[in-house]
Amino acid sequence: MLAYIIRRLLYAIPILIGVNLLTFALFFVVNTPDDMARMQLGVKRVTPEAIQKWKAERGYDKPLVWNAAAAGSATLTDTIFFSKSVRMFAGDFGRADDGRDIAREIGQRMGPSLAIAVPTFVLGLFVAISFALLLVFFSGLFYIIGGQWLVSKVWHLVPISGYSGGLDAAKFLILPVIIGVVGGIGSSTRWYRTIFLEEITRDYVRTARAKGLPERVVLFRHVLRNALIPILTGVVVVIPTLFMGSLLTESFFGVPGLGSYTIDAINAQDFAVVRSMVFIGSVLYIVGLLLTDLSYTLADPRVRLQ
Repeated sequence: MLAYIIRRLLYAIPILIGVNLLTFALFFVVNTPDDMARMQLGVKRVTPEAIQKWKAERGYDKPLVWNAAAAGSATLTDTIFFSKSVRMFAGDFGRADDGRDIAREIGQRMGPSLAIAVPTFVLGLFVAISFALLLVFFSGLFYIIGGQWLVSKVWHLVPISGYSGGLDAAKFLILPVIIGVVGGIGSSTRWYRTIFLEEITRDYVRTARAKGLPERVVLFRHVLRNALIPILTGVVVVIPTLFMGSLLTESFFGVPGLGSYTIDAINAQDFAVVRSMVFIGSVLYIVGLLLTDLSYTLADPRVRLQ
């Protein structure tokens, strides 16, 4: 087990380097350090001296990935890519182009992002799996009963509000959380329903029914347990968004989370923030894949990691 974890972590290093290279290339294909300086200085007529000063203060006066004027290892290390990206592997994200500490901004904005993402993830997963199981159990009748209940009992009770800090934030998060859950329930339910329908044709289900077990016991105890591996595989893709936030939801509702932080950085052409957020997202995704593999052994003891 330990050897497997170490091997997967070592595999993550070239992946993270590749992600950083790709982010770096995509960003500087459409932006040059001079463009970034003009954007940040925010004046119509910017002198070449002001641009050069801005680049020198922030380390953008070096070559991008190869310094032909340097000697030895400095040809690689004395570059924008090395100075801006490699230190992130040690947890040092540096400063944004406006001078603010990126790590401090991430720490402050993680709370609002998690306040939306965690309830949306947990409730969405619970509702989608339960809804899929009920569709298998009740079929078309569930649509009729559920639709009547939703229209007559629920819709007129949904409050509408904004966002605030502290405990008052709960009432402001209801609408974006509901939208997040409802927005993903269609595709998630269809996928889970397909998994469950495939499982109920297995021999163990026919055996359980032949023994006289109630249908709810067959579905929620046997079918659900055996369907956990594909469910765990799908859940991992959501893990990065729990910390990174929802770009559209946070921007639309004005929530000061990591999602809106990323959108603002893209609009401001702030490469320091963009590369930091992409790097964090990549790390979280790799960790999620590792946790998924480890959780397979809990969901199915027949699975063994090599």
